[in-house]
Amino acid sequence: MSSAPRLSLHVPEPTVRPGGKPDFSHVGIAEAGEVPRPPIDVNPSEIRDFAYTMIRVLDDNGDAVGPWAGALTPDDLRKGLRDMMLTRAFDARMLLSQRQGKTSFYIQSLGEEAIATAHRKALKPGDMCFPTYRQQGLLIAYGWPIVDMMCQIFANEQDRLKGRQLPGLYSAKEAGFFTVSGNLGTQYPHAVGWAMASAISGDTRIASGWIGEGATAESDFHSALVFASVYRPPVILNVVNNQWAISSYQGIAGGESAKFAARAHGFAIPSLRVDGNDYLAVYAASLWAVERARANLGPTLIEWVTYRAGAHSTSDDPSKYRPKDEWAAWPLGDPIERLKIHLIRIGAWTEERHKQMQAEVEAEVLEAAKVAESHGTLHDGPKPSASSMFEQVYKDMPRHLREQRQQLGV
Repeated sequence: MSSAPRLSLHVPEPTVRPGGKPDFSHVGIAEAGEVPRPPIDVNPSEIRDFAYTMIRVLDDNGDAVGPWAGALTPDDLRKGLRDMMLTRAFDARMLLSQRQGKTSFYIQSLGEEAIATAHRKALKPGDMCFPTYRQQGLLIAYGWPIVDMMCQIFANEQDRLKGRQLPGLYSAKEAGFFTVSGNLGTQYPHAVGWAMASAISGDTRIASGWIGEGATAESDFHSALVFASVYRPPVILNVVNNQWAISSYQGIAGGESAKFAARAHGFAIPSLRVDGNDYLAVYAASLWAVERARANLGPTLIEWVTYRAGAHSTSDDPSKYRPKDEWAAWPLGDPIERLKIHLIRIGAWTEERHKQMQAEVEAEVLEAAKVAESHGTLHDGPKPSASSMFEQVYKDMPRHLREQRQQLGV
């Protein structure tokens, strides 16, 4: 009688580690223009393969091709290019501020700028985004003052959140930007619930929820999809697959076994897999999902395939777990460079104008930083005592909570 083989556990490993040659053969990239654009009322079962292919508009030459192209004018594209460049310049300045000790922490969106900025363009005022900490582009594309964002990062006297949040966890209801949570995944049920409330009240506003591919392993992700599937509220469920969740690559969250977009299949929710570094594709796919939601056709899940070019945060050193040159090898390229090339191809841009734009956004960010820093930064002057900091927080508490605190003698 032969003995049974010993069992073993499968632990996903990235295809390459520091010192190796970058390998993105697992990504699965379709040709630009090959994926059809279905009607918004398509049965989810008819587009199951959309979760495994990739919607792309810009080809390798920078031309816009296929049925998802043509939705934006040259003026729209120039505005989109500026939004992305401003987001990147903002990130660079805030990263420098952290290194100078002016703030304690910062998270960049380097390499992912197209996703938030193009998606915001497809939404309308009044719609509500439930973002993660890497969607600052939603605010910037909306036109929100970057001075306000910087003051929150510096937690100074003009910080609208009064130091109650970590740097970069913004809140701007007026801009349709729900308070960012440091607890990963919680914003997904919030987005679905908000969309349900909008439908219950007979409103016209829709919600857009955001999550990283790593946080799809959280139970909140699945709970949100259950409610979205059952009640079909007007919500877009965005999954930003930037390949890395801190030092864990996307396979740890299940990306090695199946595409993240395919997780919608078990809930009968239509899903798309999109080139997240293609501004035109991001806008076109976002608009398709927005139109579905506004037509009362329910939720859409979109996997945005991109690459986190920078560190996870200022507390991270990505050279410890991936090759230093991996971003340069990313097959979907740089979203800013790709849109620049496209605009030049259609005669709507030049290299000289691009250099001018770069100087303009850097000057805008520098001036904003000077204004924000004039209200204080982390290393300015004597630090307030812990008690005075808490008093600043408590003074805006509801009356019944203040009275309760007084009764407790605290």
